[in-house]
Amino acid sequence: MKDYHNICVPLPFIVDRFKHIMNPLRILLVFLVFQLQAQNIIDPNYFSNPLEIPMVLSGSFGELRSNHFHSGLDIKTQQRSGIPIYAPADGYVSRIKVGHYGYGKALYIKHTNGYSTVYAHLQKYEATIQDFVKQNQYKKERYEIELFPTESELLVKKGDLIAYTGNSGSSGGPHLHYEIRDSYSRPMNPMLFGLEIPDSKNPIVTSIFAYPSGGDASVNKSVEPVKLRLIKQRDGTYKTERISAYGKIGFGVASTDQQNGAYNKNGVYRIKTSYNGKPKIDIKFEKFSFDETRYLNRYIDYTYYKEHKIKIQKLFRQTNNPLSIITQEDNNGFVNVADGFSSNFTIEIEDYQGNLAQITVPVTGNKDSLVVKKQIPKDLQYVPAVSSSTIQRGVFTIDVPKNAFYQGTYLDIKTSGDTLHLHRDIIPVHKNISISMDISNYNTSDKNKLYIARQAYKNTSYYTTTRRENDILTAKTRILGSYSLFMDTIAPSIKAANFKDGKWISNNKTLKINIEDSHSGISSYRATLNGRFILMEYNYKKDVLTYDFSDHIVTDTQNNLRLIVTDNVGNSTTFEAIFFRKKL
Repeated sequence: MKDYHNICVPLPFIVDRFKHIMNPLRILLVFLVFQLQAQNIIDPNYFSNPLEIPMVLSGSFGELRSNHFHSGLDIKTQQRSGIPIYAPADGYVSRIKVGHYGYGKALYIKHTNGYSTVYAHLQKYEATIQDFVKQNQYKKERYEIELFPTESELLVKKGDLIAYTGNSGSSGGPHLHYEIRDSYSRPMNPMLFGLEIPDSKNPIVTSIFAYPSGGDASVNKSVEPVKLRLIKQRDGTYKTERISAYGKIGFGVASTDQQNGAYNKNGVYRIKTSYNGKPKIDIKFEKFSFDETRYLNRYIDYTYYKEHKIKIQKLFRQTNNPLSIITQEDNNGFVNVADGFSSNFTIEIEDYQGNLAQITVPVTGNKDSLVVKKQIPKDLQYVPAVSSSTIQRGVFTIDVPKNAFYQGTYLDIKTSGDTLHLHRDIIPVHKNISISMDISNYNTSDKNKLYIARQAYKNTSYYTTTRRENDILTAKTRILGSYSLFMDTIAPSIKAANFKDGKWISNNKTLKINIEDSHSGISSYRATLNGRFILMEYNYKKDVLTYDFSDHIVTDTQNNLRLIVTDNVGNSTTFEAIFFRKKL
C-alpha cells in the first residue's frame, strides 16, 4: 500500500481566518486554487469496489498492449457475463458510448471530486440507463451511438446499480474494464484509490538486453542490441553474465507480474535503474494521457516484438519519446562506460504491493578496435522524420507526413503489378501514411468494386479503409507491409439463425440472423419490421445480428422482416422473411 500525504485544510476556515485582509477577488482566486487541489487529491477511501465479487485481475494498469498502454484494470468476472456493477461514488452519467468494436457498450460517470470512472465491455445498462439509451437509438435509428447526458438526467449515488458485466466490443472474454480518470481525462492507476488486489508474488523477468547507442559504442564487440544471459541467484535476485562494453549504453528488460489467484501475465508497476548506485531512470505506471499512449511503440523494442512476440521495455528515453510515465531520469537513462573501468548496472522491478525483482549487470569497460559497424544496403529508401516525403513506385504514390516515424528510417520499397511491398512491419509508424493507387487502366464498371487491403500471413488480407476520387484510390495506414488491389463483387450473405420463414416464434425472446462478408467486410445494416425500424445488435465476433423482443416493436400477429446488409464497396443483400407471433 502506498502512502500519500496530501493535507487539505477546509476552505471555509481559510476564508474566515483571513477575510479581514482579503477582497472578493482574492477569495475567488483562493477558491479556484483549492478546487484544483481537490481535483488532484488521491483519497484511497473515496471509491468503493465496483463489483461485489473477489477482485482478480486479467489485466493491470499501464500494461503493454498493441499500440497503447492499458488505461484501466481488467477485472475477472468468473468467466461469465451479467454480474452487477455498482457506482463506487456519487455522481452522474456523463457519457454513454455503444459500438461494435473497442469498448463495446461503455458507461462514464463523473464524480463530485472531479474524477470520472469508466466501465467497458458491458452486457447491458441498468434499466433506467438502458431505456435512455434505447430511446435515443430508436430516435436516431442506429445501434452505434454516443450520448452526453446533462448533469441532472442520470444521477447516481454510491452503491447504485449502474450496469452488468459482459463481453461486448473488442473483448476476448467476459470481464469488466474499469478506469479512473482525473479532471483532465487522464487515466490513473485505480490501485492508487485503495482497490485491494491480493498479490504476494515477485515480478517475473524473462529477458534483458544491452543497447549500444551510436558513435563508437559497443557491447560484446557488437553495435547491435545484445541479449544477456540471466542467472537467478539463491536469494531470488538475478544476475547477468559480465559484459564488455564501451560508450553510450542503454538497457532493456522484459518482465511481467502475477497476482494471487490468477495465471495472467500482467504488467508491472514500477521500474528503477541505477549505475554504481546513482539513479538513472524511474518509470512508474500511475498516470498518462491518451495523446501519448501510442508512444508505447517508441518505448518498447518494436522490431524485437514483431519478430519474437516479446515486449522489451527500453529503460532509456530516445528522441520523440514524450512519455510521462518516465518520472525521473539522468542522461535519459543511458550510461557512459569508460575504457578500463568495472561497474554495475542495477534494475529494480516492483509490482504495486512492493514485491521486488532485482537484476545486476556487471560491466567491464573495453574499447575494442575489432567492432564491425552496421552496413546499410544501398537500395533502401531513406525517409526522414523531421519532414514529409512523397515516394513514387509504379502505380503507387506513398505520402509520409512529418514525424510519421520516430527517427529517420531506411525502407525497402518495391512494387509487383498491383502490389506494393512497403518494407516489413518491424518499424513503428506513429502517424498515418497515405497509399494511393492509379486505377485508370481498369474498366469503369469495375472501379467502384476495387479496394486496397493489407496482406498478412497465410494469404489472408485485411480491408484498409479506401476512398476513391476519380481514378485514384487512397488508403491510410500505420502498419508497414504489403498492400494489394482487390476487387469485391460478391454481396454479403444473410441467413436466419433461430427462426424459419413463415413459422410461429411466440416463445422466442430474440430474433437472430447470421450475416457475413468474406471479402471487403460488413459496412452497415438496417432492419425493419412491418416498415418500422428495429434495433439489432451486431456481434462481429460471431457474425450475428440480434433483435430483442422486449423492445415491444412487434405488435402484429403476422410480421414482415426486411434486412439490408452492405459491404465496404457497396455490394448489398436484401433479406426478407415472415414470422408469426402472438400479440402482447
